[in-house]
Amino acid sequence: MYDRITFAIESSACFGVIGSPKSNLVYLEAEEEKGKFAAVPAVEHVFIWDIRKSEKVMVLQGDNYEVTCIAKSPNKTSIAVGYQDGTIKLFDLMTGDSTVTFNGHKSAVSALNFDTHGTRLVSGSKDTDVIVWDVVNESGLYRLKGHKGMVTQCQFMANRNFLISSSKDTYIKFWDLDTQHCFKTMVGHRTEVWGFCLTPDEKRMITGCMDSELRVWDITYQDQVEEDGDEPGPQPAKKMKTEESTSIFGEDEEEEETNLLSCSRVGSLMRQSRERVVSMAMDSTGRVLTCHGTDSQLEVFVLCNEEELAKRLKKKQKKSRKKQKAKGEAEDTENDVKLSLEDEIRKLAVVRATHKVRSCDFILEKGESIKILLLLANNTLEVFSLSIGEKKPEPSNKSSLGMPGHRSDVRTVCFSSDDTALLSASGEAVKIWNRSTQQCIRTMKSGYVLCSMFVPGDRHCIVGTKAGKVCLYDIASGDLLETVDAHDGAVWSLSLSPDKRGFVTGSADHTVKFWEFELIKDEKVTESSKRLSVSHVRTLQMDDDVLCVKYTPDQRLLAVALLDNTVKVFFTDTLKFFLSLYGHKLPVLTLDISYDSQLLITGSADRNIKLWGLDFGDCHKSIFAHDDSIMCLQFVPKTHLFFSGGKDRKIKQWDGDKYELIQTLEGHHGEVWCIAVSPSGEHVVSGSHDKSIRLWEKTQEILVLEEEKEIAREKAYEESVAKGDEPVVPGEVSGGEVEMAGKKTIETVKSAERIMESIVLYNDETLKMQEYEAQCKAMKKELPRPATHPILIAYGNISPSKYVLDVLKKVKSSELEKSLLVLPFDVVIDLLKLLDHFIKSGWEVELSCRCLFFLLRVHHGQITSDQLLLPVIDSLRQHTVSKVNELRDTIGYNMAGLKYIQRDIESKQEVQFFADATDRFQEKKRKQKKKERALLTMRT
Repeated sequence: MYDRITFAIESSACFGVIGSPKSNLVYLEAEEEKGKFAAVPAVEHVFIWDIRKSEKVMVLQGDNYEVTCIAKSPNKTSIAVGYQDGTIKLFDLMTGDSTVTFNGHKSAVSALNFDTHGTRLVSGSKDTDVIVWDVVNESGLYRLKGHKGMVTQCQFMANRNFLISSSKDTYIKFWDLDTQHCFKTMVGHRTEVWGFCLTPDEKRMITGCMDSELRVWDITYQDQVEEDGDEPGPQPAKKMKTEESTSIFGEDEEEEETNLLSCSRVGSLMRQSRERVVSMAMDSTGRVLTCHGTDSQLEVFVLCNEEELAKRLKKKQKKSRKKQKAKGEAEDTENDVKLSLEDEIRKLAVVRATHKVRSCDFILEKGESIKILLLLANNTLEVFSLSIGEKKPEPSNKSSLGMPGHRSDVRTVCFSSDDTALLSASGEAVKIWNRSTQQCIRTMKSGYVLCSMFVPGDRHCIVGTKAGKVCLYDIASGDLLETVDAHDGAVWSLSLSPDKRGFVTGSADHTVKFWEFELIKDEKVTESSKRLSVSHVRTLQMDDDVLCVKYTPDQRLLAVALLDNTVKVFFTDTLKFFLSLYGHKLPVLTLDISYDSQLLITGSADRNIKLWGLDFGDCHKSIFAHDDSIMCLQFVPKTHLFFSGGKDRKIKQWDGDKYELIQTLEGHHGEVWCIAVSPSGEHVVSGSHDKSIRLWEKTQEILVLEEEKEIAREKAYEESVAKGDEPVVPGEVSGGEVEMAGKKTIETVKSAERIMESIVLYNDETLKMQEYEAQCKAMKKELPRPATHPILIAYGNISPSKYVLDVLKKVKSSELEKSLLVLPFDVVIDLLKLLDHFIKSGWEVELSCRCLFFLLRVHHGQITSDQLLLPVIDSLRQHTVSKVNELRDTIGYNMAGLKYIQRDIESKQEVQFFADATDRFQEKKRKQKKKERALLTMRT
């Protein structure tokens, strides 16, 4: 028997993925390297690709959840990544490390955006919530509730403290972040709003929906109307409920009570595509607008500048004069000539990719050209170049990145005999990979491959296709040596004979065919040279489609899985019937036989694994193994351990003697189609619907089944905690527009427990010291001091109050409020006294004040009704004000010193190194206002 000690299997590599279609990609603007690097989602990771060299530069490691959204920060040194489970991570692009983690959403993050300074981040999710995060403080500010569908896009307004969000509920909402409420809801869309773009002056908005129109809206701000000298007239009366003012949901499109801004529809831009809008993008200058749907077309629009608008207006006026002259009318209609929306926003070109577009980003290069990067649904990146200056430019395909991955699902994988190479095949190609470096060595075009194997010697490989062909490839040259029309139906399975002289194929044409290797003369090279070939020896006719075939290792029997839910076993030499294994309720999709030819395992679409004895055909055990169809099974060499993979995206390791689950390997984000165990048993490779190939490696860590079960129970408990009811916040109105940003997780619960333990330790140590001092005073002599708590000794003999402060400092900033929220009120009282001590001593004043203000806001009623807390609150009031003023004075002194150094450097070197941002902003605003007035005059 084999060794009963089992070792843990861990993921060692994930390769074959260029870009996942469920998230967007972004160009990274490195210094003097604009357009060279791009952040591309790759299942749960984010790859930084060098587009020019087609090389992977960096991998931003994720957890077990797929990437759903990416946003780059204005500081160009970090990006935010949203995941399927609702978490958001901020990565430093210099080191590749995750610096901050935000956890507030309950489902996948669907929208991410930074503000202009990069200090705030807004996120939208499938849970219909919008959350604003403080990047500097690493915490959530507030949660905005109001949408009834998935949030598709969020964006801060640069010149005002407003936020715009769009959703699948057909609404676009405007939020005032000062008062944290929705002051306007646009209900002018009849279908789901999938995106919008704001021009840099924030006077115009373009929205995309389910139809082929891009709707254009003008935004008018009330304060700007008053600044321009227009006296605000009387407030309009409330609209009556008419047919025109009622949306398709029966809700009134009445004016909001506040008139901070108003939106009026200008018109529509017609798209060439009839599909819904997937994403829209506009550059920072407001010059170029791109839009694409679910097809392979990307449409590029150009927003004309003032010079172009003036030229177009002159042309229109000239045409108008000619028409008037031809009709003999007076030429006084120049003032009536106006520019249409198509004149202001003209369609530049339509970029056609080789496959469906899933995401797009572009940059403006020097001159009048744009560089467009497309992420396609077939695991490919394409780069196009387009000139803006031309009237009808033709997009040129500059490059394509697709070699390091498959275009479709990975349907079959196998190892070479020496465990150094991997073979993977999909619907269009066969690829050979180096196992240690995960580099693609060969790519050979093929049909839709369903099964594969290495020929003994590892110089050739054989694949079976959906068209019924068996193809023989030379791996060294990558040439297709021979194609045999083996079957009339799909070749579902290949099995190498144990004597390595031939193989057997099973097909949907109800036949099992036996083949032998042979050497034939290759007249294409020389008359004397020979090459490998295959010849058909015999055929076994079956009554139904053959789904899987397998030799026993002693080559005595052949097992055949059929579409009629049974497995037939035949003698190999005579092809006489031996056994019929029946018991599955749905077809058997896969099977394997142990090294000693004693045990046969079958996996079926009924989600069960059955273990059979090959002596009498008895069923040893039936295991409900997966939550969906079982697609692949394979024994570990020289053991009764085996692996199974299914459509539930999981790979499981089982003990075939004890019928126990040993380990569950989670990592794939699509159906697992195939697995292969290396001949040494040290590695496992798997292929999936997510187009990734994952390599799993056996470690030296001994696996204890009881520990694995305990880990599984803990994971289930953590999931139940995350899905449980949120704690009630005193003073908060349930179901309102604004709530706390964070959510209850197992980490917040653990942090609260650590805070409570530290306060209990502080109380015990304080009581111990009080008793010691009382004893010394009673006996009027110095007694031996009591032993210090071991935890305090481990922290360097610190005081108990310092230990409590240390525990508070270790709580993540994004989890602090939720951790304080679950503390009992008696612990809160002790913590308030400690916070008074911290602030009085000047320890971590900012952190202490943050905890203090939150606890006062949450427990205001109980604190104010407790007379014993009045001295504590009064002391807190005095010390907090004085210490905060000291901090303010320190910061002001430092700012004054920095400004003095700035002026000194500028006066000595006569160069203005530090431009005043306020002056720049005011100058930019004045210029922008001047342009707007000129443009308004031109339009009217």
